[in-house]
Amino acid sequence: MNETYRTILGLRAIREFQDRPLEEEDLDRVLEAARWTGSAKNLQNWAVIIVRDRDQIERVAACGNGTGPLLAAPVTLVLVQEPGAYELDTGRMSQNIMLAADSLGMATCPITLHQDGDAAGVLGLPPGWRCRYAVALGYPAPTARPKNFGGRKPIEEITHQNSFGQ
Repeated sequence: MNETYRTILGLRAIREFQDRPLEEEDLDRVLEAARWTGSAKNLQNWAVIIVRDRDQIERVAACGNGTGPLLAAPVTLVLVQEPGAYELDTGRMSQNIMLAADSLGMATCPITLHQDGDAAGVLGLPPGWRCRYAVALGYPAPTARPKNFGGRKPIEEITHQNSFGQ
């Protein structure tokens, strides 16, 4: 098994972070991985808002449920979709961010902003732009462990042949 495959199988959301800022070089590398994410028709119709201001992080966190990791992390990366963008592309970018951060010794936790209209207002998005997801980013606390990790369903439960139920 190669290192990339091991990293993919071992990636976990971490919700506890050290109380220290990110090194700019580490953040730049994560953002570069985000920039190189593939997208439908290579439109790259997204933006990333880097939020470090604690008051602004609190306002963003108020736009979702279960957003404690945003409050614990030194940086929140807010993933913004242009009008007509596909959520799959945003999900792909989130995974690139998480894998890159993990490879650099950082921890991440993806977050859904359930009140995306409120998030758009907090972030000052142009009309039609949408913000549904964010990623908490920082260095893992020494005691950090994945929460409620219970393994995975057997492959037979999640795969089907040619049509559902087959």
